[in-house]
Amino acid sequence: MTTRMKIGIGMYPGLLTTDNFRFARQAGATHVVGHLPGFAHREGRGLPPERMWTEEELAGLKQAMEQEGLQFAAIENFEVIHWYDVLLDGPRRDEQMEGLKELLRTMGLLGIAVMGYSFSLVNVWGRVTVKQARGGAESPGFLQQQAPAETPVPLGNVWNTVYDPDAPDGTLGEVPEEVMWERLERFLRELMPVAETAGVRLAMHPADPPLPTLRGTGRLVYRPEHYQRLLDLVPSYHNAAEFCQGTVAEMDGTMDVYEAIRTYTAQNRIAYVHLRNVRGRVPNYYETFIDDGDVDMVRALRLYYDNGYDGVLIPDHSPAMSCAAPWHAGMAYALGWMRGVIRMIEDGG
Repeated sequence: MTTRMKIGIGMYPGLLTTDNFRFARQAGATHVVGHLPGFAHREGRGLPPERMWTEEELAGLKQAMEQEGLQFAAIENFEVIHWYDVLLDGPRRDEQMEGLKELLRTMGLLGIAVMGYSFSLVNVWGRVTVKQARGGAESPGFLQQQAPAETPVPLGNVWNTVYDPDAPDGTLGEVPEEVMWERLERFLRELMPVAETAGVRLAMHPADPPLPTLRGTGRLVYRPEHYQRLLDLVPSYHNAAEFCQGTVAEMDGTMDVYEAIRTYTAQNRIAYVHLRNVRGRVPNYYETFIDDGDVDMVRALRLYYDNGYDGVLIPDHSPAMSCAAPWHAGMAYALGWMRGVIRMIEDGG
């Protein structure tokens, strides 16, 4: 089956194995989004974690995917240790920016077309596991009453990760939203020429959870309409959205999820999609099976198709099913559902 919209799967470093590539192809995926934070820390690498992923490493990963019939579509998220001072505007910022440029050039050489990222100081925080999906399946959620206290971010910590265990006592304090927008704009303006030359799209994930502040730090794209501000900062095809449809559906804003899909696909500014469903909105929501949340997913897929979207869609998450292989079963369910609905839509049904 050949489709215009491409069915992919996201994998973290521990899942990047031949068996899982084979599973993904058997379940109908054709593309992989590699979530690589942690890849530089793996045992046996022979290089310090501070060293950017090498061409040899990424080429080997790409070859392993291709041997099982998959394409390496995108990398999702930089290593914290590779860009913490880019986020913090710290003393090693310029050095770390050179490393990110090196990565984009390597990706261009290998034909890995998208670099997904989340420009945030605390990234995903406060997530809990609930058993409210169909049949009591476990899935991620954000429930205000169950979230931990929002303590200030300690020095030496970003993305809820310690990058400097010897940092002095103290905290980042408050970092306003506008300061984060200024840092993002500087990041994009410096990196975009390299991305354009390499043929790699930079694709930003929205704030997850979609709150205006978290642990005293300003958030970006916590409403659907905020994506337009991102895209207008640097008007380039290579400045794009990593469109997490689940997070967008959780947001408050002037757009609903359907208008957001229509708006950003019409501009051809969605690099790839996290296609997942949810119930509720910020500050109380949880993830569901793809066919069982608040979003009409058939309607959503028709909007992508009608607006000419031809990129990759990945399930991102799926509730863990009660069996010996909870992740595999959940992914297989989501991929099979996507494959059937996309085929129906593209056949005119």
